[in-house]
Amino acid sequence: MPQTVDQIYGAAAAAGARPDPLLTISEWADQYRVLSTRASAEPGPWRTDRTPYLREIMDCLSPSSPLERVVFMKGAQVGATECGNNWIGFVIHQAPGPMMAVQPTVEMAKRNSKQRIDPLIEESAVLRKLVRDPRSRDSGNTVLSKEFTGGVLVMTGANSAVGLRSMAARYLFLDEVDGYPGDVDGEGDPVNLALARTRTFARRKVFVVSTPKVTGLSRIEATFEESDQRRYWVPCPQCSEFQTLKFAQVTWPKNKPKEAVYICEHCAARIENHQKHAMLARGEWRPSAVGDGRTAGFHLSSLYSPVGWFSWADAAKAFDQAQKNPSLLQVFVNTVLGETWAQMGDAPDWQRIYDRREQYKVGIVPAGGFFLTAGADVQRDRIEVQIIAWGRGRENWLIDYVVIDGDTSRLDVWLQLTDLLNTTYRHVSGAQLGIVRMAVDSGWATQEVYGWARQQGPGRVLVIKGHETGSAPIGQPAAVEVTVEGKKIKRGVKVWPVATGMLKSEFYGWLKLERPTEESGDPFPTGYCHFPQMPEEFFKQLTAEQLVTKVVKGYRHPEWVKTRERNEALDTRVYGRAAAAQYGIDRFTERHWKALEEQVGRAPSEEEQESIPRKTRATPVRRVIRSRFLDR
Repeated sequence: MPQTVDQIYGAAAAAGARPDPLLTISEWADQYRVLSTRASAEPGPWRTDRTPYLREIMDCLSPSSPLERVVFMKGAQVGATECGNNWIGFVIHQAPGPMMAVQPTVEMAKRNSKQRIDPLIEESAVLRKLVRDPRSRDSGNTVLSKEFTGGVLVMTGANSAVGLRSMAARYLFLDEVDGYPGDVDGEGDPVNLALARTRTFARRKVFVVSTPKVTGLSRIEATFEESDQRRYWVPCPQCSEFQTLKFAQVTWPKNKPKEAVYICEHCAARIENHQKHAMLARGEWRPSAVGDGRTAGFHLSSLYSPVGWFSWADAAKAFDQAQKNPSLLQVFVNTVLGETWAQMGDAPDWQRIYDRREQYKVGIVPAGGFFLTAGADVQRDRIEVQIIAWGRGRENWLIDYVVIDGDTSRLDVWLQLTDLLNTTYRHVSGAQLGIVRMAVDSGWATQEVYGWARQQGPGRVLVIKGHETGSAPIGQPAAVEVTVEGKKIKRGVKVWPVATGMLKSEFYGWLKLERPTEESGDPFPTGYCHFPQMPEEFFKQLTAEQLVTKVVKGYRHPEWVKTRERNEALDTRVYGRAAAAQYGIDRFTERHWKALEEQVGRAPSEEEQESIPRKTRATPVRRVIRSRFLDR
């Protein structure tokens, strides 16, 4: 039946009044997203086919999905950030509402806004129309806030309780949650604070993303374990059998990581990195747990990274580097495998370390040691000092352990510590080595420590203050006030923060290293610790703490606790390591070691070593009391 003009126009008007059907987020990205040269190594139209494993993750965030929470535990360079940005663009364009995006810090949120969010909006014509130009007056477009029709995007840091309480949010994007602080402004866990802002919305969506960090403390790991734990299965190009990519199947000739290939676990075929693209295209997510029914969890390592981003050869190279430098091993496990790192928190068996004592003499520096540091622990009635020699690969030797008895509020004790600081130890080559750095804890007799350190002049003495947390052995110093003869001297001494928790974990890892056999001819592993014939008590103190996890304000917090009453041997060892870090051992190249080796000179034969005196002093004025360990 023919239609009248009014009917035709009426139908057109009705069709125009109906909203466009909602796309999935992956469909929206393929249609509207453009990657900027400012934010991407591959600028141009977004193609989900480039990272096909992201399709299901994005679509679980779509309004058509009944899921409330999506968790993505991943390695580096797999496109997780752009996945979240696609969600932001979709919300602005297709499903407007209040949205909050949280970075670990406010500064990171500002940087992400400028480097990621601004290009996201500027390169998309549909988004530019909805978010006003920031140069316009009262545009609502600032660094940390983007207003658009029907909603607003607020960006903040997990270190700001005010930012986390700023508004209610239907959409919540929690990025790099394992980098969030445990407590924010005394108000508790920042994740819980942010989640509280979504409670009023029946159809909320929460996206939790992170590279994991430490086992038992990882937020992303704990959240992933509550989910259905999906993993991406890909087919072998040869036999078509599906499998998840595992680093154990990556193989390469020794010292040739560029030749790395993947070995199929079913048919043992050699799979080249360029074949990965076809494997990813045919891949599928498979759950491995039931979960809570509201949460989809995805785990992906960097082995899945698209061709041209991160190859199997890159993974092999990173692993080889981590074998030479164990401090990089956690980075490899976290950022390449996308797995948590188990801290060396369990105390090693003191008996095993005692049984592998060596025959070198206390007070003589063995051939591999090239400089000395000391760690001093100040108590009410004594100062205990451990002297350590350091060599290539952080290989180390206990050289001496001294206890200076006496009231640490009296001058005599500090004069004896000065003598020890000026003591030189004979190297097996005949050279005399002095202590290049002594780290002294300022937790007890604080003003006495400050005053003594000032008298020693700059450089050789580090006044330190231990902190349980920290990602570097020693931080930047802060100038503090010193009281001398009743007068206050502002900025009188520098106090260096020491990450004692990190250094204890590192040291316990070193103690668990195996000594190479003579038949193998292998070098000592990085950080291997040598000990002379010290008594049992020393080794009991050396392993007198362990790492336990406590729950503080709903957040799991690691804490080192003593398992024995005395732990001075462990403390002084950690302080000596901090002194070596400040001296620069972690930045030394072979050029530095060769220069130190030339200063020490040739090592003598065993017959020549027998005639070397045990120890000499540069200024043998006052008596230093020998270690009670050695007197037993």
